[in-house]
Amino acid sequence: MKIIKTISCAEIPESFYSSERLFSTQEAANITEKVTNIINRVKLNGDSAIHEFAAQFDRANPEKLQVSKEDIKNAEDKLKKNNPKLYESLCLSRDLAIKFATRQKESFDNFEMEISPGLFTGQRTIQVERAGIYVPAGRFPLLSSVIMCITPAKAAGVSEIVLCTPPRPHPDDSDKAYADEGILAAASICGTDRVFACGGAQAIAALAYGTETIPRCDVIAGPGNKFVAEAKRLVYGQCGIDMIAGPTEVMIIADKAANPAWVAADMLAQAEHDKDAQAVLITDSTKLAEDIEKELEKQLATLPTAETASESLKNNGYIIIVDNIDQAAEIANKKAPEHLELALDSGEVRDKLAKKVHNFGSLFIGHETAEVLGDYAAGLNHTLPTATSARFTGGLSVRHFLKTVTTLRSSGKGAEGWQKSLDAAETLGHTEGLEGHAAAAHIRK
Repeated sequence: MKIIKTISCAEIPESFYSSERLFSTQEAANITEKVTNIINRVKLNGDSAIHEFAAQFDRANPEKLQVSKEDIKNAEDKLKKNNPKLYESLCLSRDLAIKFATRQKESFDNFEMEISPGLFTGQRTIQVERAGIYVPAGRFPLLSSVIMCITPAKAAGVSEIVLCTPPRPHPDDSDKAYADEGILAAASICGTDRVFACGGAQAIAALAYGTETIPRCDVIAGPGNKFVAEAKRLVYGQCGIDMIAGPTEVMIIADKAANPAWVAADMLAQAEHDKDAQAVLITDSTKLAEDIEKELEKQLATLPTAETASESLKNNGYIIIVDNIDQAAEIANKKAPEHLELALDSGEVRDKLAKKVHNFGSLFIGHETAEVLGDYAAGLNHTLPTATSARFTGGLSVRHFLKTVTTLRSSGKGAEGWQKSLDAAETLGHTEGLEGHAAAAHIRK
Protein backbone atom coordinates (compact mmCIF):
# COMPACT_ATOMS: atom_id res chain seq x y z
CA MET A 1 0.00 0.00 0.00
CA LYS A 2 1.32 3.44 -0.96
CA ILE A 3 2.31 5.63 1.97
CA ILE A 4 1.33 8.87 0.22
CA LYS A 5 -0.99 9.81 -2.62
CA THR A 6 0.61 10.81 -5.94
CA ILE A 7 -1.63 12.81 -8.29
CA SER A 8 -1.41 15.22 -11.19
CA CYS A 9 -2.29 18.87 -10.72
CA ALA A 10 -5.51 18.25 -12.67
CA GLU A 11 -6.57 15.68 -10.06
CA ILE A 12 -6.26 17.93 -6.98
CA PRO A 13 -9.56 17.66 -5.06
CA GLU A 14 -11.26 20.90 -4.03
CA SER A 15 -11.08 19.70 -0.41
CA PHE A 16 -7.30 20.17 -0.65
CA TYR A 17 -7.86 23.93 -0.57
CA SER A 18 -10.57 23.91 2.10
CA SER A 19 -10.01 25.58 5.45
CA GLU A 20 -12.54 23.16 6.98
CA ARG A 21 -11.01 19.84 5.97
CA LEU A 22 -10.69 18.48 9.52
CA PHE A 23 -14.03 18.72 11.33
CA SER A 24 -17.59 17.96 10.38
CA THR A 25 -20.21 20.62 11.05
CA GLN A 26 -21.55 18.53 13.94
CA GLU A 27 -18.13 18.03 15.51
CA ALA A 28 -17.37 21.74 15.25
CA ALA A 29 -20.72 22.53 16.91
CA ASN A 30 -19.94 20.10 19.75
CA ILE A 31 -16.54 21.71 20.35
CA THR A 32 -18.11 25.16 20.40
CA GLU A 33 -20.76 24.04 22.92
CA LYS A 34 -18.19 22.50 25.26
CA VAL A 35 -15.82 25.45 25.10
CA THR A 36 -18.62 27.98 25.56
CA ASN A 37 -19.62 26.16 28.75
CA ILE A 38 -16.02 26.24 30.03
CA ILE A 39 -15.68 29.96 29.32
CA ASN A 40 -18.97 30.80 31.01
CA ARG A 41 -18.06 28.77 34.09
CA VAL A 42 -14.69 30.51 34.40
CA LYS A 43 -16.33 33.93 33.97
CA LEU A 44 -18.84 33.09 36.68
CA ASN A 45 -16.77 31.12 39.19
CA GLY A 46 -13.16 32.13 38.56
CA ASP A 47 -10.53 30.04 40.35
CA SER A 48 -13.02 27.44 41.55
CA ALA A 49 -13.93 26.67 37.93
CA ILE A 50 -10.23 26.34 37.09
CA HIS A 51 -9.87 23.76 39.87
CA GLU A 52 -12.99 21.94 38.74
CA PHE A 53 -11.69 21.55 35.19
CA ALA A 54 -8.19 20.68 36.39
CA ALA A 55 -9.66 17.78 38.38
CA GLN A 56 -11.52 16.68 35.26
CA PHE A 57 -8.85 17.10 32.57
CA ASP A 58 -5.36 17.56 34.03
CA ARG A 59 -2.67 15.47 35.69
CA ALA A 60 -2.69 17.61 38.82
CA ASN A 61 -4.98 20.04 40.66
CA PRO A 62 -2.83 22.01 43.11
CA GLU A 63 -4.41 24.33 45.65
CA LYS A 64 -2.33 27.24 44.36
CA LEU A 65 -2.33 28.26 40.70
CA GLN A 66 0.74 30.49 40.50
CA VAL A 67 4.10 28.74 40.23
CA SER A 68 6.60 30.24 42.64
CA LYS A 69 9.49 32.31 41.27
CA GLU A 70 11.84 30.01 43.17
CA ASP A 71 10.53 26.91 41.37
CA ILE A 72 10.78 28.67 37.99
CA LYS A 73 14.40 29.71 38.58
CA ASN A 74 15.27 26.28 39.97
CA ALA A 75 13.98 24.69 36.76
CA GLU A 76 16.33 26.88 34.72
CA ASP A 77 19.29 26.14 36.99
CA LYS A 78 18.56 22.41 36.86
CA LEU A 79 18.38 22.44 33.06
CA LYS A 80 21.62 24.42 32.79
CA LYS A 81 23.38 21.88 34.98
CA ASN A 82 21.89 18.64 33.69
CA ASN A 83 21.47 19.43 29.99
CA PRO A 84 23.79 22.31 29.02
CA LYS A 85 23.39 21.64 25.29
CA LEU A 86 19.61 22.09 25.46
CA TYR A 87 20.06 25.12 27.69
CA GLU A 88 22.44 26.75 25.23
CA SER A 89 20.12 25.91 22.31
CA LEU A 90 17.20 27.62 24.05
CA CYS A 91 19.35 30.66 24.80
CA LEU A 92 20.47 30.88 21.16
CA SER A 93 16.88 30.59 19.98
CA ARG A 94 15.86 33.35 22.42
CA ASP A 95 18.68 35.67 21.38
CA LEU A 96 17.99 35.34 17.66
CA ALA A 97 14.23 35.72 18.16
CA ILE A 98 14.71 38.87 20.24
CA LYS A 99 17.06 40.29 17.62
CA PHE A 100 14.58 39.69 14.81
CA ALA A 101 11.55 40.93 16.76
CA THR A 102 13.41 44.08 17.82
CA ARG A 103 14.18 44.85 14.19
CA GLN A 104 10.49 44.26 13.37
CA LYS A 105 9.50 46.84 15.98
CA GLU A 106 11.86 49.38 14.44
CA SER A 107 9.89 49.09 11.19
CA PHE A 108 6.82 50.63 12.87
CA ASP A 109 7.37 54.35 12.42
CA ASN A 110 6.00 57.06 14.71
CA PHE A 111 5.34 60.25 12.78
CA GLU A 112 3.42 63.51 12.52
CA MET A 113 2.81 65.17 9.17
CA GLU A 114 1.13 68.36 8.05
CA ILE A 115 -1.53 66.78 5.87
CA SER A 116 -3.07 70.14 5.01
CA PRO A 117 -1.98 73.69 5.96
CA GLY A 118 -2.43 73.97 9.73
CA LEU A 119 -3.73 70.40 10.14
CA PHE A 120 -1.36 67.78 11.52
CA THR A 121 -2.00 64.02 11.54
CA GLY A 122 0.15 61.52 13.37
CA GLN A 123 0.71 57.88 14.18
CA ARG A 124 2.03 56.29 17.37
CA THR A 125 2.83 52.65 18.02
CA ILE A 126 2.15 51.65 21.64
CA GLN A 127 2.68 48.29 23.33
CA VAL A 128 -0.16 46.58 25.18
CA GLU A 129 0.11 46.51 28.97
CA ARG A 130 -0.26 42.79 29.66
CA ALA A 131 0.20 39.77 27.41
CA GLY A 132 -1.05 36.26 28.14
CA ILE A 133 0.89 33.35 26.68
CA TYR A 134 -0.44 29.81 26.45
CA VAL A 135 1.87 26.82 25.94
CA PRO A 136 0.52 23.24 25.91
CA ALA A 137 2.36 20.36 27.55
CA GLY A 138 1.10 17.21 25.93
CA ARG A 139 3.07 14.41 24.33
CA PHE A 140 5.97 16.71 23.55
CA PRO A 141 6.01 19.90 25.67
CA LEU A 142 6.73 22.77 23.31
CA LEU A 143 9.73 24.51 24.88
CA SER A 144 10.37 26.41 21.66
CA SER A 145 6.85 27.88 21.73
CA VAL A 146 7.67 29.57 25.03
CA ILE A 147 10.46 31.42 23.26
CA MET A 148 8.44 32.16 20.12
CA CYS A 149 5.55 33.69 22.08
CA ILE A 150 7.41 35.56 24.80
CA THR A 151 10.24 37.14 22.80
CA PRO A 152 8.06 39.31 20.53
CA ALA A 153 6.15 40.52 23.59
CA LYS A 154 9.47 41.37 25.24
CA ALA A 155 10.69 43.17 22.13
CA ALA A 156 7.43 45.12 22.00
CA GLY A 157 8.05 46.37 25.54
CA VAL A 158 4.96 44.78 27.13
CA SER A 159 4.81 45.72 30.84
CA GLU A 160 3.83 42.26 32.11
CA ILE A 161 3.93 38.84 30.47
CA VAL A 162 2.09 35.93 32.09
CA LEU A 163 2.22 32.32 31.02
CA CYS A 164 -0.39 29.59 31.44
CA THR A 165 0.54 25.96 30.95
CA PRO A 166 -1.06 22.71 32.20
CA PRO A 167 -0.32 21.70 35.81
CA ARG A 168 1.99 18.88 36.81
CA PRO A 169 2.45 17.32 40.28
CA HIS A 170 4.94 19.25 42.40
CA PRO A 171 7.91 17.05 43.37
CA ASP A 172 7.76 18.19 47.02
CA ASP A 173 4.33 19.65 47.81
CA SER A 174 1.07 18.60 46.15
CA ASP A 175 -0.60 21.88 47.14
CA LYS A 176 1.95 23.99 45.29
CA ALA A 177 1.52 24.88 41.63
CA TYR A 178 3.95 23.27 39.23
CA ALA A 179 4.29 22.62 35.51
CA ASP A 180 6.50 20.85 33.02
CA GLU A 181 10.09 21.59 34.08
CA GLY A 182 11.27 22.29 30.54
CA ILE A 183 8.53 24.87 30.02
CA LEU A 184 9.34 26.46 33.38
CA ALA A 185 13.04 26.61 32.45
CA ALA A 186 12.25 28.23 29.09
CA ALA A 187 9.94 30.70 30.81
CA SER A 188 12.76 31.66 33.17
CA ILE A 189 15.25 31.98 30.30
CA CYS A 190 12.87 34.37 28.54
CA GLY A 191 12.11 36.45 31.63
CA THR A 192 8.42 35.65 32.03
CA ASP A 193 6.87 37.71 34.84
CA ARG A 194 4.39 35.12 36.18
CA VAL A 195 3.55 31.50 35.42
CA PHE A 196 0.23 29.80 36.24
CA ALA A 197 -0.42 26.07 36.26
CA CYS A 198 -3.61 26.18 34.24
CA GLY A 199 -4.31 24.42 30.95
CA GLY A 200 -6.83 24.04 28.19
CA ALA A 201 -9.75 26.24 27.20
CA GLN A 202 -10.13 27.26 30.86
CA ALA A 203 -6.70 28.90 30.73
CA ILE A 204 -7.74 30.97 27.71
CA ALA A 205 -10.91 32.03 29.52
CA ALA A 206 -8.91 32.98 32.61
CA LEU A 207 -6.45 35.06 30.59
CA ALA A 208 -9.30 36.78 28.73
CA TYR A 209 -11.58 37.59 31.68
CA GLY A 210 -9.34 37.26 34.73
CA THR A 211 -9.96 35.31 37.92
CA GLU A 212 -9.10 35.94 41.57
CA THR A 213 -5.56 34.74 40.81
CA ILE A 214 -4.95 34.95 37.08
CA PRO A 215 -4.93 38.50 35.70
CA ARG A 216 -6.94 39.66 32.71
CA CYS A 217 -4.74 40.16 29.64
CA ASP A 218 -4.95 42.48 26.66
CA VAL A 219 -3.62 39.95 24.13
CA ILE A 220 -3.42 36.14 24.18
CA ALA A 221 -0.92 34.23 22.05
CA GLY A 222 0.24 30.66 21.79
CA PRO A 223 -0.60 27.25 20.30
CA GLY A 224 -3.03 24.61 21.54
CA ASN A 225 -5.47 21.88 20.58
CA LYS A 226 -8.87 22.35 18.94
CA PHE A 227 -10.46 23.35 22.28
CA VAL A 228 -7.83 26.00 22.93
CA ALA A 229 -8.20 27.29 19.37
CA GLU A 230 -11.97 27.51 19.75
CA ALA A 231 -11.61 29.29 23.09
CA LYS A 232 -9.38 31.89 21.48
CA ARG A 233 -11.94 32.40 18.73
CA LEU A 234 -14.74 32.89 21.25
CA VAL A 235 -12.90 35.36 23.51
CA TYR A 236 -11.67 37.50 20.63
CA GLY A 237 -13.06 40.98 21.13
CA GLN A 238 -12.77 40.67 24.89
CA CYS A 239 -9.04 40.67 24.17
CA GLY A 240 -6.80 40.36 21.16
CA ILE A 241 -5.43 37.04 19.94
CA ASP A 242 -2.57 36.08 17.68
CA MET A 243 -4.53 33.77 15.37
CA ILE A 244 -6.63 30.61 15.30
CA ALA A 245 -4.19 27.96 14.19
CA GLY A 246 -4.89 24.41 13.16
CA PRO A 247 -2.67 21.40 12.40
CA THR A 248 0.71 22.17 10.90
CA GLU A 249 1.42 22.16 7.16
CA VAL A 250 4.39 22.16 4.82
CA MET A 251 4.42 22.52 1.04
CA ILE A 252 7.68 21.90 -0.80
CA ILE A 253 8.18 22.96 -4.41
CA ALA A 254 11.09 21.01 -5.85
CA ASP A 255 12.66 20.21 -9.19
CA LYS A 256 15.09 17.51 -10.31
CA ALA A 257 17.98 19.30 -8.52
CA ALA A 258 16.45 18.64 -5.08
CA ASN A 259 17.95 16.15 -2.65
CA PRO A 260 15.29 13.43 -2.15
CA ALA A 261 16.53 12.57 1.36
CA TRP A 262 16.37 16.20 2.48
CA VAL A 263 12.90 16.75 1.05
CA ALA A 264 11.57 13.55 2.59
CA ALA A 265 13.04 14.50 5.97
CA ASP A 266 11.32 17.90 5.83
CA MET A 267 8.00 16.26 4.97
CA LEU A 268 8.31 13.84 7.88
CA ALA A 269 9.28 16.67 10.23
CA GLN A 270 5.80 18.10 9.71
CA ALA A 271 3.94 14.81 9.48
CA GLU A 272 5.19 13.65 12.89
CA HIS A 273 3.38 16.49 14.68
CA ASP A 274 0.01 14.74 14.60
CA LYS A 275 -2.22 12.66 12.35
CA ASP A 276 -3.95 15.78 11.03
CA ALA A 277 -0.71 17.45 9.90
CA GLN A 278 -0.20 17.82 6.16
CA ALA A 279 2.97 17.45 4.09
CA VAL A 280 2.81 18.19 0.36
CA LEU A 281 5.41 17.96 -2.41
CA ILE A 282 4.92 19.68 -5.76
CA THR A 283 7.35 18.82 -8.51
CA ASP A 284 7.71 18.69 -12.28
CA SER A 285 9.99 15.65 -12.02
CA THR A 286 8.36 12.21 -11.88
CA LYS A 287 11.74 10.69 -11.03
CA LEU A 288 12.14 12.99 -8.03
CA ALA A 289 8.62 12.08 -6.92
CA GLU A 290 9.48 8.37 -7.06
CA ASP A 291 12.80 8.89 -5.26
CA ILE A 292 11.15 10.89 -2.48
CA GLU A 293 8.46 8.27 -1.96
CA LYS A 294 11.22 5.68 -1.54
CA GLU A 295 13.00 7.98 0.91
CA LEU A 296 9.85 8.48 2.94
CA GLU A 297 9.49 4.74 3.30
CA LYS A 298 13.17 4.33 4.16
CA GLN A 299 13.22 7.08 6.79
CA LEU A 300 9.94 5.99 8.35
CA ALA A 301 11.53 2.63 9.11
CA THR A 302 13.80 4.23 11.72
CA LEU A 303 11.72 7.24 12.80
CA PRO A 304 10.51 6.97 16.44
CA THR A 305 7.37 8.92 15.54
CA ALA A 306 6.66 6.79 12.47
CA GLU A 307 3.17 5.76 13.57
CA THR A 308 1.92 9.33 13.66
CA ALA A 309 3.87 10.42 10.58
CA SER A 310 2.61 7.46 8.54
CA GLU A 311 -1.00 8.20 9.37
CA SER A 312 -0.52 11.86 8.53
CA LEU A 313 1.01 11.05 5.14
CA LYS A 314 -1.67 8.48 4.35
CA ASN A 315 -4.58 10.72 5.34
CA ASN A 316 -3.41 14.17 4.26
CA GLY A 317 -0.14 13.94 2.34
CA TYR A 318 0.24 14.51 -1.40
CA ILE A 319 2.85 14.35 -4.09
CA ILE A 320 1.54 16.55 -6.89
CA ILE A 321 3.03 16.35 -10.37
CA VAL A 322 2.87 19.58 -12.37
CA ASP A 323 3.78 20.35 -15.98
CA ASN A 324 5.94 23.29 -14.96
CA ILE A 325 7.03 25.21 -11.87
CA ASP A 326 4.71 28.14 -12.64
CA GLN A 327 1.78 25.80 -11.96
CA ALA A 328 3.31 25.05 -8.57
CA ALA A 329 3.20 28.75 -7.68
CA GLU A 330 -0.48 28.92 -8.60
CA ILE A 331 -1.26 25.93 -6.38
CA ALA A 332 0.75 27.42 -3.50
CA ASN A 333 -1.03 30.75 -3.70
CA LYS A 334 -4.41 29.05 -3.66
CA LYS A 335 -3.45 26.70 -0.83
CA ALA A 336 -1.68 29.39 1.27
CA PRO A 337 0.43 26.90 3.25
CA GLU A 338 1.87 27.55 6.70
CA HIS A 339 5.41 26.67 5.56
CA LEU A 340 6.50 26.94 1.93
CA GLU A 341 9.89 25.59 0.82
CA LEU A 342 11.55 26.24 -2.53
CA ALA A 343 13.91 23.30 -2.96
CA LEU A 344 15.50 24.68 -6.10
CA ASP A 345 18.98 25.74 -7.18
CA SER A 346 19.75 29.45 -6.95
CA GLY A 347 19.12 31.32 -10.16
CA GLU A 348 16.48 32.93 -12.33
CA VAL A 349 13.82 30.21 -11.91
CA ARG A 350 13.99 30.26 -8.11
CA ASP A 351 14.12 34.06 -7.97
CA LYS A 352 11.06 34.32 -10.21
CA LEU A 353 9.18 31.76 -8.13
CA ALA A 354 10.06 33.49 -4.85
CA LYS A 355 8.50 36.68 -6.20
CA LYS A 356 5.45 34.96 -7.65
CA VAL A 357 4.34 33.19 -4.46
CA HIS A 358 2.57 35.50 -2.02
CA ASN A 359 0.36 33.37 0.24
CA PHE A 360 2.40 31.62 2.93
CA GLY A 361 3.23 31.84 6.62
CA SER A 362 6.99 31.66 6.12
CA LEU A 363 9.02 31.10 2.96
CA PHE A 364 12.18 28.97 3.02
CA ILE A 365 14.40 29.58 0.00
CA GLY A 366 16.97 27.05 -1.20
CA HIS A 367 18.00 23.48 -0.49
CA GLU A 368 19.95 24.30 2.67
CA THR A 369 17.17 26.36 4.24
CA ALA A 370 15.41 23.63 6.17
CA GLU A 371 12.04 24.55 7.63
CA VAL A 372 13.21 23.19 10.98
CA LEU A 373 15.56 26.19 11.22
CA GLY A 374 12.50 28.42 11.33
CA ASP A 375 10.92 26.16 13.91
CA TYR A 376 13.74 26.50 16.37
CA ALA A 377 16.70 28.77 15.91
CA ALA A 378 16.87 31.29 13.07
CA GLY A 379 15.08 34.33 14.53
CA LEU A 380 11.80 33.74 12.68
CA ASN A 381 8.65 33.01 14.64
CA HIS A 382 7.23 29.51 14.20
CA THR A 383 3.67 30.44 15.24
CA LEU A 384 2.19 30.74 11.75
CA PRO A 385 -1.18 30.82 9.98
CA THR A 386 -2.66 27.50 8.84
CA ALA A 387 -5.76 26.28 7.00
CA THR A 388 -5.45 28.89 4.19
CA SER A 389 -5.41 31.83 6.63
CA ALA A 390 -2.05 32.92 5.20
CA ARG A 391 -4.24 34.53 2.52
CA PHE A 392 -4.95 37.38 4.94
CA THR A 393 -2.49 37.26 7.82
CA GLY A 394 1.12 36.57 8.68
CA GLY A 395 2.58 34.77 11.67
CA LEU A 396 2.97 35.83 15.28
CA SER A 397 5.24 38.83 15.53
CA VAL A 398 5.96 41.91 17.58
CA ARG A 399 2.99 43.62 15.90
CA HIS A 400 0.55 41.42 17.85
CA PHE A 401 1.67 43.13 21.03
CA LEU A 402 1.54 46.63 19.57
CA LYS A 403 -1.34 48.90 18.67
CA THR A 404 -1.14 51.67 16.10
CA VAL A 405 -3.06 54.76 17.17
CA THR A 406 -3.54 58.08 15.44
CA THR A 407 -3.41 61.71 16.53
CA LEU A 408 -4.81 64.96 15.13
CA ARG A 409 -3.62 68.48 15.90
CA SER A 410 -4.43 71.90 14.49
CA SER A 411 -2.33 75.04 14.60
CA GLY A 412 -5.46 77.05 15.34
CA LYS A 413 -8.15 79.34 13.96
CA GLY A 414 -7.49 80.75 10.54
CA ALA A 415 -5.36 77.90 9.21
CA GLU A 416 -6.40 77.15 5.64
CA GLY A 417 -6.43 73.34 5.98
CA TRP A 418 -8.29 73.50 9.29
CA GLN A 419 -10.95 75.77 7.75
CA LYS A 420 -11.46 73.57 4.69
CA SER A 421 -11.82 70.44 6.79
CA LEU A 422 -14.35 72.16 9.07
CA ASP A 423 -16.39 73.18 6.00
CA ALA A 424 -16.28 69.62 4.66
CA ALA A 425 -17.21 68.17 8.06
CA GLU A 426 -20.19 70.52 8.36
CA THR A 427 -21.42 69.60 4.89
CA LEU A 428 -21.09 65.86 5.53
CA GLY A 429 -22.82 66.18 8.91
CA HIS A 430 -25.86 67.88 7.30
CA THR A 431 -25.90 65.29 4.50
CA GLU A 432 -25.96 62.37 6.92
CA GLY A 433 -28.61 63.97 9.12
CA LEU A 434 -26.22 64.32 12.05
CA GLU A 435 -26.91 67.94 12.87
CA GLY A 436 -24.91 67.82 16.11
CA HIS A 437 -21.85 66.90 14.08
CA ALA A 438 -22.47 69.79 11.68
CA ALA A 439 -22.98 72.19 14.60
CA ALA A 440 -19.73 71.09 16.28
CA ALA A 441 -17.89 72.03 13.09
CA HIS A 442 -19.83 75.26 12.45
CA ILE A 443 -19.38 76.64 15.97
CA ARG A 444 -15.60 76.77 15.50
CA LYS A 445 -15.72 79.00 12.41
